[in-house]
Amino acid sequence: MPVPIAQMYTVVSYLLRQRLGGASRYPLVLMLEPLYRCNLACAGCGKIQYPSNILKHQLSVEECMAAVEECGAPIVSIPGGEPLLHPQIGEIVAGLVERKKYIYLCTNALLLEEKLDLFQPSRYLSFSVHMDGLEDEHDRAVCREGTYQKARSAIESALNRGFRVTTNSTFFDGVDPARVRDFFDEMMKLGVEGMMLSPGYSYDKAANQDGFLERKRTENLFRQLFHEPHKSWRFNQSPLFLEFLAGGRSFDCTPWGNPTYSVFGWLKPCYLLQDGYEATFEGLLQNTEWSRYGPKSGNPACQNCMVHCGFEPTAVEQGFSSLGGFWEMARAAIVSPRIPAPEAEWASVEAPEAAATAQPPSQGWSSEASIEALREAFDYRGNVTFHFEDGSEIEGFVANLGEKELTIWPAGEVTPKQMPLQGIVRLTFTGKDPASGKSWQTWLKKQEAVQPLVRGSA
Repeated sequence: MPVPIAQMYTVVSYLLRQRLGGASRYPLVLMLEPLYRCNLACAGCGKIQYPSNILKHQLSVEECMAAVEECGAPIVSIPGGEPLLHPQIGEIVAGLVERKKYIYLCTNALLLEEKLDLFQPSRYLSFSVHMDGLEDEHDRAVCREGTYQKARSAIESALNRGFRVTTNSTFFDGVDPARVRDFFDEMMKLGVEGMMLSPGYSYDKAANQDGFLERKRTENLFRQLFHEPHKSWRFNQSPLFLEFLAGGRSFDCTPWGNPTYSVFGWLKPCYLLQDGYEATFEGLLQNTEWSRYGPKSGNPACQNCMVHCGFEPTAVEQGFSSLGGFWEMARAAIVSPRIPAPEAEWASVEAPEAAATAQPPSQGWSSEASIEALREAFDYRGNVTFHFEDGSEIEGFVANLGEKELTIWPAGEVTPKQMPLQGIVRLTFTGKDPASGKSWQTWLKKQEAVQPLVRGSA
């Protein structure tokens, strides 16, 4: 069984308390991001492109514990960035274990072996190691050779010392389903507790914009992956969510189920989109227009999303909302998920023709202050200089944008400031957006000279 019974009992008890208490929106997993810096620059990641003063900043142990207490979710996932770069990560984990929270510390495992002494094996702690396939595919996805073998060695060391270890994998367009199935076999032979899977999610700041899957291709990929599954495979996810990935179920998004807290505060609405931040968890629940998000909302940013942070809470809720839902979940867990047969060829949906728009702003772009220009400044990952009526100016990173004020992280400083919108007359994009770099494309071309990209034929 991929999830220990004690953990399942804790989650079920929590869900029942929420339902009996009449809660309409409640968290299941807190996504706690203590920092954004990382020792990798993966092609599909949109989390690491920030100015250096932001990347140097991190949540304190006290801030992490306060967020956990405020949210109340029984499970805490610690992504990043790379959490093992946080100098107090051992204290953060110890504080969560003391609070009896089930922890998934997400790591690329490059530092795991040397950091193991910071932790004690516990039923509450699992290292969730980022593994995007077998060696060639994984090293290509993370844009560094040798990472697969390093991570594999770290997994073995952690398991030998009695730690719980799971894997998390993101699959993009063009993967070979047969190779992924071989990867499942390899992880089971290695002895990990379970595997968590997700289709590539579309970060607009990610280096590789060509690898994201649209919905029909996602469904057929997972039909090929799950068709006639091997009995040894263990997935650390709701079986109803696995059916959803393969197109066997239709769910809408539950973005409040996996809320995200970072150095900027509580993210609206979810781990993938950035529509602003709230200072408190209650503010996140009350002030977010949830009807604007999810496939049924019509929001273009949500139409192809099938990521676990939005849809797995829906699947869990489905499993405990009625006796029928519980029976379906139990049947899928005991027998196997019901997976539709793969299509002979990958289905594809032609994207609607995009309306002609201006190029996104780049360094040097300047504009009179307007709502549109301020929104562009918030979406930008570089520093922006604001010019005021009195002739003064301030340069920094726009961390949040409200109706009457914005939060700016002044260049070179380590704490943010609140700044009223009134009085701003002009803004200039004075810093370079790190997401506009071509380092990934350069790395890919170098690798293409050595070996071709692995592509699925089906």
